[in-house]
Amino acid sequence: MIRTTNIKQLVRAALLIAVGIILPIFFHIFGTQAGAVFLPMHIPILIGGFILSPSYALIIGILTPILSHIFTGMPPFPFVYIMMFELAAYGLFISFLYNKIRLSVYPSLIIGMILGRIVNVLGVYIIIHMIIGKPFKLDIIAAGLFLKGLPGIIIQLIFIPLVVYAVKKSLGKEEKSVQV
Repeated sequence: MIRTTNIKQLVRAALLIAVGIILPIFFHIFGTQAGAVFLPMHIPILIGGFILSPSYALIIGILTPILSHIFTGMPPFPFVYIMMFELAAYGLFISFLYNKIRLSVYPSLIIGMILGRIVNVLGVYIIIHMIIGKPFKLDIIAAGLFLKGLPGIIIQLIFIPLVVYAVKKSLGKEEKSVQV
């Protein structure tokens, strides 16, 4: 196996961050709730989990919502911070599961998505409840994460594996997995 160089990781990360900023803009054309329904910012982060090392996948999960907030105002404050932790968790966990533990695509994706949503709930509890002081209602949070976002989850479960297989094939046989 050939080590993926830092420059390749950096270019891939930059491209995924750019997609993570641009893709939600197209969804917000259909209304402000389209992002919460279709979860477009999640897509490049999830892909990054498969094609980047855990550290780079973590970094794009942190930077994408922050930069998107700076350039577009979305996600709004304070949810930008919650998404920062959630997306960082997606990238880190998926990359670790897929590239280090060597789980296949679907288990890595599903476990990473569940762990990211758990981080989201913890973020809501800490930021919204403990810091801002609003009530913590797990049923409302869970409904938002799993029911409202169900179309996005379905898109992710179908689209992400297809993209990962295509990208892995295009990268060639020498890059079966990312090495740190």
